[in-house]
Amino acid sequence: MPEFLGVGVQKGGTTTLQRLLEQHPGSFLPAAKELHYFSLHYALGEGWYREQFAEAGALQRCGEITPYYLFHPAAPARIQALLPQARLIVLLRDPVERALSQYFHSLRLGLEPLELEPALAAEAQRLAGAEAVLAAADGSHRSHQEHSYLARSRYEQQLLRLEALFAAKQLLVLRSEDLFAQPERAWGQVLTFLELEALPLPPLAQPANAGQGEAAKVPQRLRQALREQLQPTYGWVESRYGLSWI
Repeated sequence: MPEFLGVGVQKGGTTTLQRLLEQHPGSFLPAAKELHYFSLHYALGEGWYREQFAEAGALQRCGEITPYYLFHPAAPARIQALLPQARLIVLLRDPVERALSQYFHSLRLGLEPLELEPALAAEAQRLAGAEAVLAAADGSHRSHQEHSYLARSRYEQQLLRLEALFAAKQLLVLRSEDLFAQPERAWGQVLTFLELEALPLPPLAQPANAGQGEAAKVPQRLRQALREQLQPTYGWVESRYGLSWI
């Protein structure tokens, strides 16, 4: 069973983290990223989940990375119930940049029919009632997963759920930007946290699952408005974890 999980955030470098950990001989991750057991596939049962790690070596630490776990309201409690000693890695990207990246990601995939500002304005209505639906083992809510641009960037709400269920020593919270700007240092932090052998940083190609730079064209006035809207998140993350985006 997994000893560690990468739980978030979407558009925050989790695919790159997966590619790195796949290259460490002491860790085993299923070939398919995002198992979604604790979010979308909980009704399949523990037996199905165990099968995903059947090929792990006896001395390997098992793990998996599904960024939806951080945002899914029922996932933290489900993780704690099955894996109470699990170590959880959270990569946090600048909240505004993450929200914009998610929007353009959904747009590219044909999941978002609205322009940016109408999509942001429609978000609250789209997410209404989602948490009640997701409480069911087989619950799914399309907009909660695909149209949750600002909500997924409210890190304080999501991290408080984890903090209520897991000890501080079980959480590693890093800035996504540092994974790319200082990959050797971030890699060392991850290996120390997971108690894996200290090995050199594996080859790191272009950021995996990266966008196409569409967010650079977003008007500064809208960026500033989003920054003000998410200011409580910026302040909370800095005061709690010492992480900031200037």
